[in-house]
Amino acid sequence: MTGLHSAPPFRAEHMGSLLRPDNLLEVRAKIRDTGLSEEAAGLHEVEKVAVGDVVKMQRELGIKAVSSGEYNRTRFWGLMWDEFEGSVRLQDADASMFRLYHPDVVSLIEKDRKVMPGDSVIAGSKLSWSPSQSLSNLHELELVQQALPESEWGDIKLTMITPAWFHMRYKQGKAYTPEAYSNDAEYFQGVAAVYRDELNALYKAGLRNVQFDDPGMAYFCSKDFRKGWEEDKDNIGTVEDLLDAYIQLYNDCLSEIPADMHTGIHLCRGNFIGGRHFSEGSYDIIAKKLFENLNVNTFYLEYDTERAGGFEPLKYLPKNKNVVVGVISTKLRELEDKDAMKERIYKAADFVAAGGGETREEALKRVCVSPQCGFSTHESGYPLSLEDEKNKLKLVRQIADEIWGQP
Repeated sequence: MTGLHSAPPFRAEHMGSLLRPDNLLEVRAKIRDTGLSEEAAGLHEVEKVAVGDVVKMQRELGIKAVSSGEYNRTRFWGLMWDEFEGSVRLQDADASMFRLYHPDVVSLIEKDRKVMPGDSVIAGSKLSWSPSQSLSNLHELELVQQALPESEWGDIKLTMITPAWFHMRYKQGKAYTPEAYSNDAEYFQGVAAVYRDELNALYKAGLRNVQFDDPGMAYFCSKDFRKGWEEDKDNIGTVEDLLDAYIQLYNDCLSEIPADMHTGIHLCRGNFIGGRHFSEGSYDIIAKKLFENLNVNTFYLEYDTERAGGFEPLKYLPKNKNVVVGVISTKLRELEDKDAMKERIYKAADFVAAGGGETREEALKRVCVSPQCGFSTHESGYPLSLEDEKNKLKLVRQIADEIWGQP
């Protein structure tokens, strides 16, 4: 297949986070360990240079969906939620506030049954968006823009945490105080409003490509999570009701975006410190509902191991939506066999084709390839080296070139 492909999703994609350079990690550690201000430690200049370097690397490797590498963040969800007015970061939140069957909560519980402070944000009062506070995503976007010619700004991809991130992990009614919201429906309306404002500000600043990172949506594939939900007597409704509510939350967040803003969702199965994963289970159980009802352009799916199941659910992908098939591992240093990965992409396309009554070549127009997750969803603790990362991205580029012959 040949031809031009000049808008996202691109044939060779990656999930946003990239390995941080040592000098950036050292400055951040100095700030944490000594209490130095970011200005005194020289963080902003180091960030600017580091983002410029990683943008250059992506361009040299032929990656068009350029990101900041998430270099401005210590965790993949960044600081956006902290910047919403009304949000409160809890200190020493008690484990009783959380769904202890939620996979990443389990990993964060400390011995004294507390949850790490950086992972405990709730709505203490009604959420609102303020242009003077909501700056981290804009800052990140501007750093990437400074490193690119303006003609390529539309290719920039900014990752953003799912709007359900600080709801799914909390027990029923604990994601907000009674003074803030009286029920989930009110809370979801408040979340959707601040996300609409955030997306509007980013669009005005030039962003045209946003990817929502959503580990929680993949948890709906997990039998353990579903079992935990059903056994939790505090829950209102069924686990399917929760899935429906989250799909509607997304759609409300995206209800005002302009037609030329590309949106996608990465169903993340976990690639946290040390490359651990949190979620197992096939997409079958959610695919039809998710693909048909969620109003995004592209689904970024992890298919690096058998824990994600087979490609059969791709038969439910509507003809107006795309799938990025994550077959290259960011947890294992070993480089995958190129021909075997190409066969996997063709197999995925065959299921897309079968569902849409298309030929393989027609279906391939809506299929892309990528690593399964980011290379550094947390700022440190990964088994791959920079050279490993480059080799993985080169492989993605080679696969795309040989299948599609286009970006």
